Amino acid sequence: MDQKEDEQQLKEWLDRLLLEHRDLDVAIRHLTESRHHDSMRIQRLKQRKLKLKDTIHKIESELIPDLDA
Repeated sequence: MDQKEDEQQLKEWLDRLLLEHRDLDVAIRHLTESRHHDSMRIQRLKQRKLKLKDTIHKIESELIPDLDA
């Protein structure tokens, strides 16, 4: 695999993670606004969302080209 293919795979993975992050945001908002929310479930979703955010930031930093100082 060459560098361009690796970069393309990272971008595709990043897109999937961003979509999942947005979906979790919608689900969390819906559960917190509903009258029958499950606090344990909301907490688990928030933890998953934070892990996704960390992974997203890591991938984004890998996609930034190295600059010679």
